[in-house]
Amino acid sequence: MADGDLISVLYASCFRRLVVQLYAVTGDLSEAQEAVQEAFTRALVSPRRFAALENPEAWLRRVAVNWARSRFRRRRVLDGLLRRIGPPPDVADHSPEHLALLAALRELPEGQRHALALHYLVDLPVDEIADTLGVSAGTVKSRLSRGRTALAALLADTDIDTTETDHTETGRIDARS
Repeated sequence: MADGDLISVLYASCFRRLVVQLYAVTGDLSEAQEAVQEAFTRALVSPRRFAALENPEAWLRRVAVNWARSRFRRRRVLDGLLRRIGPPPDVADHSPEHLALLAALRELPEGQRHALALHYLVDLPVDEIADTLGVSAGTVKSRLSRGRTALAALLADTDIDTTETDHTETGRIDARS
């Protein structure tokens, strides 16, 4: 039997059994499936060595358990770090202008959108944007220019009413922009 065939046979015969065993260890079905898949992936890295094992299913189980335990430890460290720094700040702006801007940015070609975001939102200079995107400074300038033009056209097309209506003491309605 070829080495790859052995792995296929083992996958068909013991994948579910290993998932059930790992589910008991992790308490999470998707985590158990991922651990077992990772074990099979590692077996595929060196199939000849895997085929020479006396008990390949035990090896798969050990690799899956070790992977799940490592992942649990990493997650615990990350959770501790996140608790120390506190919750993320609320930065979502749900104003009509902001939502229109986000919708218009999504309509732009990827290159223009990236250039505009890095320049105006991250406040990077043209040369640094060029390095980040792996393009020339001239390309960044072109994307910025074309992106601004396209963005202006998209925003002009949106019908955002930015006026507020206010009832004054006299009962008249004043429009303020």
